[in-house]
Amino acid sequence: MRLAAALALVIVAAASAQAAAQGADRRVPVDPNAPPWNAVAKVQTTTGNHCTGALIQPGIVLTAAHCLYNPRTRALLQAVSLHVLLGYQRGAYRWHRLVTRITVGPGFDGTKGGPQPGDWARLDLTEAVPVMPLALFDGAASSGMAVALAGYNQDRAQLLMADLACHVLRVGILPGGARFIAHDCAATHGTSGGPLLTKNERGWAVIGINIAAGKVENLALAPASGN
Repeated sequence: MRLAAALALVIVAAASAQAAAQGADRRVPVDPNAPPWNAVAKVQTTTGNHCTGALIQPGIVLTAAHCLYNPRTRALLQAVSLHVLLGYQRGAYRWHRLVTRITVGPGFDGTKGGPQPGDWARLDLTEAVPVMPLALFDGAASSGMAVALAGYNQDRAQLLMADLACHVLRVGILPGGARFIAHDCAATHGTSGGPLLTKNERGWAVIGINIAAGKVENLALAPASGN
């Protein structure tokens, strides 16, 4: 009995050490029909792929440009091939909008690998969505800032998941004013375009959109002001 108990303790300790080494998955489901999560969109394409987006005006969604690039045709998808879903959960949604126009960041090239300062896209919707849009953060992100990341992760694509306990690791300012924001929020493919959020006395605000997911850290982009 003592040997079995000792072995059980060893197994538990090993599992705990492994989880600590890998980093615990902090993502939790959030209600896609409650603020601020009701302004997080699932951007579905007719090619079967999806990304995440943020409603920043009643008729405008911000997402990642690389989500809209079709490597087979080596071109951006047409606006008519996009479906923007808000309040999405397990195949149901509250709001569905089509897209009338796509505007991508200056210099974005889908044939290039690696982060690009133009890896953002503005989707103009056919109709406004009657929910409160997410505000754009009017300050500058800084190392150590508490943030949250929400998205329709590839491994949990039917639920809106959020990591509510993460931080900015570092910020790089690029020529032209765009910023790359490295952070430790949990993410996968599908989270691209998801809003990196911070909260202050005025509520939640978008400091960037996620553009890359890695094993240790992820990368968000804050487009240059005026874009």
